[in-house]
Amino acid sequence: MILFIAEPAVVQAIEDWQAWLAHERRASANTLDAYGRDLAKFLKFVAGHLGYAPGLRDLGKLAAADFRGYLAKRNNDGLSRTSTARALSTLRSFFRFLERCGLSSNVAVTAVRTPRVPKSVPKALTVEDAMEAVHAAGDTAEETWVAKRDAAVMTLLYGCGLRIGEALGLSRSKALFPGAGTASIVVAGKGGKERVVPVLPVVSQAIADYIAHCPYDPGPDGPLFLGVRGKRLNAGVVQKRMRELRQLLNLPQTATPHALRHSFATHLLAGGGDLRTIQELLGHASLSTTQRYTDIDVERLSQVYASTHPRAQRR
Repeated sequence: MILFIAEPAVVQAIEDWQAWLAHERRASANTLDAYGRDLAKFLKFVAGHLGYAPGLRDLGKLAAADFRGYLAKRNNDGLSRTSTARALSTLRSFFRFLERCGLSSNVAVTAVRTPRVPKSVPKALTVEDAMEAVHAAGDTAEETWVAKRDAAVMTLLYGCGLRIGEALGLSRSKALFPGAGTASIVVAGKGGKERVVPVLPVVSQAIADYIAHCPYDPGPDGPLFLGVRGKRLNAGVVQKRMRELRQLLNLPQTATPHALRHSFATHLLAGGGDLRTIQELLGHASLSTTQRYTDIDVERLSQVYASTHPRAQRR
């Protein structure tokens, strides 16, 4: 697609940039795909604006007004501010790469203000809804081993706070927990960054139960969670299962597999967990990301304040 909206030198620069992101920054395949789509849309806009496929020199001559025009088009197309902010971040990353490689230079892109992104609060389930979803996950599957697999996946997501990609990326050897002491798993998070996550006995038991009934044996290096054909389980299957649970249990529309991760963090915080520990468990690079969960717990904190502060107790 990019071949038709940019000169060969630009196409080669994009390939080199994506290779650098993959190997040096360890960006995931999903991130690379998203960046590629963002850049393709921008180059298509520039080609339409110039009347021809742009080259490296053309990219260096773009003015701040050109970049603002692209952002305005995205806004007119109904794209969200969050999406547009990411698109602008993609452009800045690409143009920084061009400058470092001595291919092109354009400071105008740095002069464009990033769209203000509305503050989002993670959508967590109540303790009751989360527990009900986990318990009902294996109730309606036709095959016993599939039911136990679904229950194990949901239990792992809520019990360990994993991203769905992290859970489905685990190998079978990661499920061989030690017989004594606290069980734990090494999870590969974003950017390939690894973290150690403790595993509750109920999670270990659910996974062991699934493995005991699974008809496939992919070997220790094979995927832990398998689909009905014996291949690595697809995230879409888990998302579909959660949609079925929403209908079955009358859960809110925000009940997704990722909401179980948010619920894990929110319920830990409500139970007295400290932010630094929760940050480590979730694999957040920045504490500010974890601090979003404090916004959810304002009501509980207000109740604690009202019941414990000496001035609040005075009549």
